[in-house]
Amino acid sequence: MKSMQRLPARAHPFKPRAGLRLVFGSAFASITVAAWAQTPPADTAEAPAPASAAVAQTDTPPNTELPSIIVVGTTPLVGVGTPLEKVPANVQTIKGADIEAQHTPTITNYLEKNVVSVDTNDAQGNPWQTDINYRGFTASPLLGTPQGLSVFMDGVRINEPFGDVVNWDLIPQAAIQTMQIIPGSNPTFGLNTLGGAVAVQTKNGRSNPGGNVDLSFGSWGRKAAQIEQGGVIGDHLDYYFTANVTNDNGWADHNSSRLRQAFGKIRYTDADTTISVSMGGADNTLNGSQTIPRSFMDNFRQAYTFPDTNENQVGYLTINAEHYFTPNIQLSGNVYYRHYRNKNVSSNVNDDFDPDGDDADELTQAFNDQSVIVTDSYGASLQLTLLNKLFGKDNQLIIGAAGDFANSHFTQSSQPAEFTDSRATIGTGPFAPQTDAKTRNENWGIYFENTLSFTEQWSMTLAGRYNWAKATIGDESGVQPLLDGNHTFSRFNPAIGFNWNPTPYFTAYATYNEGMRSPTAIELACADPAAPCSLPNDFIADPDLKPVISKTFEIGARGRVGSHTTWSAAAYSTTLTDDIQFVSSQGAASTLGYFQNVGKTRRQGFELAGRTQWGPVGVAASYSYVNATYRSTWTESSASNSSADGDGNITVHSGDRIPGIPANTVKMRIDYNPISRWNIGTNLTYRSNIFARGDENNQDANGSIAGYFLIDLDTTYNVTKQLQVYATVKNLLNKRYANFAILGENFFNGPNHTFNGADTVNEQFLGVGAPRGVWVGMRYAWK
Repeated sequence: MKSMQRLPARAHPFKPRAGLRLVFGSAFASITVAAWAQTPPADTAEAPAPASAAVAQTDTPPNTELPSIIVVGTTPLVGVGTPLEKVPANVQTIKGADIEAQHTPTITNYLEKNVVSVDTNDAQGNPWQTDINYRGFTASPLLGTPQGLSVFMDGVRINEPFGDVVNWDLIPQAAIQTMQIIPGSNPTFGLNTLGGAVAVQTKNGRSNPGGNVDLSFGSWGRKAAQIEQGGVIGDHLDYYFTANVTNDNGWADHNSSRLRQAFGKIRYTDADTTISVSMGGADNTLNGSQTIPRSFMDNFRQAYTFPDTNENQVGYLTINAEHYFTPNIQLSGNVYYRHYRNKNVSSNVNDDFDPDGDDADELTQAFNDQSVIVTDSYGASLQLTLLNKLFGKDNQLIIGAAGDFANSHFTQSSQPAEFTDSRATIGTGPFAPQTDAKTRNENWGIYFENTLSFTEQWSMTLAGRYNWAKATIGDESGVQPLLDGNHTFSRFNPAIGFNWNPTPYFTAYATYNEGMRSPTAIELACADPAAPCSLPNDFIADPDLKPVISKTFEIGARGRVGSHTTWSAAAYSTTLTDDIQFVSSQGAASTLGYFQNVGKTRRQGFELAGRTQWGPVGVAASYSYVNATYRSTWTESSASNSSADGDGNITVHSGDRIPGIPANTVKMRIDYNPISRWNIGTNLTYRSNIFARGDENNQDANGSIAGYFLIDLDTTYNVTKQLQVYATVKNLLNKRYANFAILGENFFNGPNHTFNGADTVNEQFLGVGAPRGVWVGMRYAWK
């Protein structure tokens, strides 16, 4: 077989074999270049390729077809990308069309049901506020949760600077073109990439011409409407726009949701340059039902206390650009501005309630806490890609720099309250200010990545990033001058990886990389055991915390069998040094406590995945095993743990499992097309048991929380080329299950679960999953 002419260097520094289909799918660019042995198919590129990047036809015998080469992004910015066969990691790519095809209501729900090594926790009791766990690392919207994943949208890191939280409800789901899950401590993605990075690329009008309107309704009063429109203007401009509204009464008492989102993009493209300007916003109100004690499971829809409301608002502007100066030199960059506001109102039991006390605070049943966070963040990145020869071998060098800055204003106030018979809190006095602070975050990073191809079969990747982070905290109240302070952290994080590709159908790799997470302002201002604070936070003057350092080893392989079957396997181990944990002062369910470094923790395991097609039936399946353990001995306050000593403390030993992380997860997706216009799909999900938070020593008498098995169904029927109808069923068997738990003190042991602070009971509090729900919808499309 005659080899195909080499791609020009501007395209990629590798030699594709005859008949290869090259799929350019970087984290922020997805370009398909066909190199079929016969006549190439129509161009499906998002943007015109540079003039010198055309793929030559070959005289290979007809009907010769070899596997696709996927080209992925290994840095946040738009770039040339790296062929997947040279990427030493088990990268997973999700297309926006796949999310749309399953009609999932939330991004997190799709990830939970389809992505290897991902599971969720319903700690907040709202479907748009779930925690995502990937390989035992978390991206959560809850302040105070130790974050371990970095999330990017169009090259902009969207972990909010105050607390590093990830608000999944602020990502415009309809606008997702691709989403990539990059595992490990990849240093080029910067701070907080301890266990992995999530990279989202949004749609554009050239790849998504035409429009549609989508309407759906169903269980729990959920009603949703969405519109999309994209197109091309002349030879060089394209545009894309989407907006949606959702109202949901919630499956439980007091967990309704109201979402409003909009996103738009306009792009200019020519042979060598692409410039895009995108902007969007959201205005969401999300109510949560919190976790409930096991004794409340006679009616699992009830809330422990209420209200618990989050109002999330965001507006952002991003400018991305890339330009080829020569076929071998590409420069890309971006600038962005983001305005974020969160208002939280939560009802909390007074943990110090004492019916025999003399102090007014001891006689107060509850407090309504109100916090407001306003953050203005902005920054810029610049990246240079050089495609050249090194020692006569193909080589790709990426050099980049980034600066991210944020100013946040945090206020918190508290109001004394009493409980009604339905456990609602009624204020008995005015809100009194507790905290008024401003913070500033400055993050600088310089990084490089070099991929050297020794031969067509062997390649090596060297990468590294120097991070410098500064957190400044200032008191605005005038009564907490000791709060003022500066905290600076810096480190160089390296990475090295090797890839072996003996055939186009098989790749093996091995890699080692390091990452860093600097403590957030909310952690730095709440780190003194002698002066615990409440979450979201009563800021106080505290000692420095140490940054968290991650070190990851991974080996794996992936390949293709025939033309319809793909598979992957990976084994990994990530060790964190100086991991940070919130240590409760009055039991795990209490919001009073402090952050501390707890030594080493480790997440290690393996994952297997495969996908195949048998005629009208498509099957995708995966299994993941995560062994998440503490590797140091430390003491925690957990008075609700049955094994606690007289002071309410437990001792956590090396080898104890980290709560909330299941060891075993199995997923299967089956699609059946009885006729071309009709699809029937099902998701089967099994998750094994977990330990409750507060049971870090794994010794509580309540034991672990049972695993569960769920079945979801969906079906889509194309009535015409323009009209589509669909239906989805979640939790088909109506299983009652919990995917999160925490140990706490139940204050509601009176008749009908009314307040009885004089007779409290230690229990497991459960994050209960939603019961069966059914929705139907229709989509009408036009060109």
